[in-house]
Amino acid sequence: MSLPTPPVDDGDVPRFTADLGLSGLVDAHVHFLPEPVMRKVWAYFDEAETHYGTPWPVQYRTPEADRVATLEKLGVRAFAPLVYPHKPGMGRWLTEWVTEFAEANPAAVPTATIYPEPDVADYLGAALEAGARVVKVHVQVGAFDPRDELLRPAWGMLAEAGVPAIVHCGHGPIPGEHTGLDVFGEVLAAHPRLTVVLAHAGMPDFAEALELVRRYERVYIDTTMVGTAFSERIAPLPPDWPARIVDVADRVVLGTDFPNIPYPYAEQLQAIAGWAAADDRLGTGFLRSVLHDTPLRLLRLG
Repeated sequence: MSLPTPPVDDGDVPRFTADLGLSGLVDAHVHFLPEPVMRKVWAYFDEAETHYGTPWPVQYRTPEADRVATLEKLGVRAFAPLVYPHKPGMGRWLTEWVTEFAEANPAAVPTATIYPEPDVADYLGAALEAGARVVKVHVQVGAFDPRDELLRPAWGMLAEAGVPAIVHCGHGPIPGEHTGLDVFGEVLAAHPRLTVVLAHAGMPDFAEALELVRRYERVYIDTTMVGTAFSERIAPLPPDWPARIVDVADRVVLGTDFPNIPYPYAEQLQAIAGWAAADDRLGTGFLRSVLHDTPLRLLRLG
């Protein structure tokens, strides 16, 4: 099967996935948050030139129902709505909110989040009982040490349950006090059976992320913002990136950061299609795996 032409825009995405023989996309990294929190996130991105040195115009700044409808039009058949706290006391509230959100939106899988606080095991345990399929951990925004003793029971619960954690622990887009693949590598050393997705492929530490993927059989990377023109300006991929991922092609999963991306959704798919076209060892099978099969399996939707 020859490689289909990448989508020219969002309206062309369903054609692209159909040409791959897929019923749709499975996106493991999107964000839905309570409206007051989402407005604060967007306000932060409005000041991105101050934070990151570059504008960050949020592409899909629309009401919640419209955002859900946009994903449906794009052909996203399932997605993980990720939430994350930036201070103590938010983890339980956000986890309970996103549980209700997933109940109300059939394409959304139940998710949860964690933060180093005394009740983290309680609300995580409740979320797992309620069917949470993935947990978001944002080391940079939360400004916490993932090795914190308060998180040890939570990491253990996730390892035992086999529920993946999507962890933003790389230094991109700006370093945090506790970011770094070396720091999170200590968590993996202590909990080697954890299923982990390194968000943004560990951006900008792509080589270090791939080392962890090869070292731990349950570690994956997601494609969130990776290789897009926007990210290439601030955290460019190694020139030989397609060749580097050949041996771990089945541990790369689709993520996009919708709705907070500063470009159309189709651009992420164009970037991934470019990797497949650059190395014959990837090709169509890689695209089907990344865009559907691997995230479907990881989220236990098969």
